[in-house]
Amino acid sequence: MWVLCAPLLGLYWLALSQRSAAEMYTAVDSVGWAIGLEAKLLGYLGAYLEEEILRINDLKRFYEKVQSIHANIYDRSTAAVANPLLAYTLIKRLHKEWKNVAHSTEAIDNVEALKNNYEKLKWQLPTFEDLEGAAKGLMRLQDVYSLNIKALVNGQFQRHAGNKAQVIYSPANPLTLSADDCFHIGKTAYDMQDYYHSLMWLEEAAYHFRQSYGSWRTEDQSSLEDALDYLAFSHFKTGNISHALALSKEFLHYDPTSWRIAKNIQQYEKLLGTTPLTVQDGAVVVKRPNVTNLLTRDSYESLCRTLGSQVTHYQDPKLYCSYETNDSPYLILQPIGKEIISLQPYAVMYHNFVNDWEADNIKKLASYGLQRSVVASGEKQEAVEYRISKSAWLKDTADPLIHKLDQRIAALTGLNVKPPYAEYLQVVNYGIGGHYEPHFDHATSAESPVYRLNSGNRVATFMIYLSSVQAGGSTAFIYANFSVPVVKNSALFWWNLHKNGKGNGDTLHAGCPVLVGDKWVANKWIHEYGQEFQRRCSSNPEE
Repeated sequence: MWVLCAPLLGLYWLALSQRSAAEMYTAVDSVGWAIGLEAKLLGYLGAYLEEEILRINDLKRFYEKVQSIHANIYDRSTAAVANPLLAYTLIKRLHKEWKNVAHSTEAIDNVEALKNNYEKLKWQLPTFEDLEGAAKGLMRLQDVYSLNIKALVNGQFQRHAGNKAQVIYSPANPLTLSADDCFHIGKTAYDMQDYYHSLMWLEEAAYHFRQSYGSWRTEDQSSLEDALDYLAFSHFKTGNISHALALSKEFLHYDPTSWRIAKNIQQYEKLLGTTPLTVQDGAVVVKRPNVTNLLTRDSYESLCRTLGSQVTHYQDPKLYCSYETNDSPYLILQPIGKEIISLQPYAVMYHNFVNDWEADNIKKLASYGLQRSVVASGEKQEAVEYRISKSAWLKDTADPLIHKLDQRIAALTGLNVKPPYAEYLQVVNYGIGGHYEPHFDHATSAESPVYRLNSGNRVATFMIYLSSVQAGGSTAFIYANFSVPVVKNSALFWWNLHKNGKGNGDTLHAGCPVLVGDKWVANKWIHEYGQEFQRRCSSNPEE
């Protein structure tokens, strides 16, 4: 019996911080704050470089001084060195000055100052979970938007479209990924035993490491040998033994002393020699894992890439635009633009529901209390992989603006939004690849925390877009087959329950991953109780 020697899981990261998770990756607002941290580190590095330049310039001065003296001594004859001043300074240099140069602590002092400044900020810096979460976010975007990985590494967002590449977003200043960047993403996938992604990202890492082999970058933690090591074992785990063998031999070319790789090569050759039908390069099809076991994944991702049937909604005369007052004195002089998006489920978009000042101030009020978003799990609430964002709850007493917003929602919908008949305003900021996979807003279990208000189920959702995004982030209604793009300052309203109180299955919806941008939304969930005269029951019990 034999055992292949795999790269050790997790040990590669031991040098990283092991503090509690900061969850910086779950909200772009937190990532923005991190830019300020790096600006401080950049200042510290700048100060270090200035001190090092002064030190190097002083060494250069000493070098040029001594070199000049030697240039003026044409030979070592008695006449040339007879000058007592030359003799004295020579002896002094050899006895003291060269010792001071060789044992100078200025370089150490400069490095220590840089280290000390780094340690001051260390507790605020991203954790391993942040790095892992950011890597998962990129892989999520790659999958949902069918991104071309080579284009992504070069800073371009392009989608596979047959033999052509469709440009989704082209940044003005593309940010490319290094070989080390690609390795860390591939290593994250490898640690999750997700070889579908580890193969792609480690291939990219190996390619770029090969291109720059022999060069050295201070900030890199990985190498070509690391990429080949994990890539070879990823291929082995997917059954592509011949490719694992070729990569292991390449590894041994760069590091002939590795007994572990040499042993793996022997085992690969033994496997290939005893297996009747060897797996040839390219013959292995590696399926993409469904981490959250999402049954509607294909429909969901398709709606994130397109608008589904919404592009043809203009052809239906029942779906129209109008100015809405709802016969409310509050809206008579300032009606709000209403666009009926869908009839089943009933969903409308209210355009320019808030203005820029209101949207910005709601975000500011919420930013101080943002915490990792949770979902209902039985009677409890917990953070999960299928919802990546941070959220905060704002009472109507938090600021006059929130009270004013509640009044506007009540006037427009005709519903009672006072507690406990509606929840406090929830403000959400999405993170790197931030999303919320298909879910219902209304409770589907009697044990759900939604019922803690003792005001029934969530009858309706009023969601306000507080920002715009460059790409992605649509709200997709899975079974209804349409999605609504992010429209800044607008609000999306829909009924979660039928008039008979049963949940509307067509309201299954998702927040598509944000490809590029900083997505903020505010949710107002309105409950059944308190709406008895606002939304009356139908005479048809099935309605």
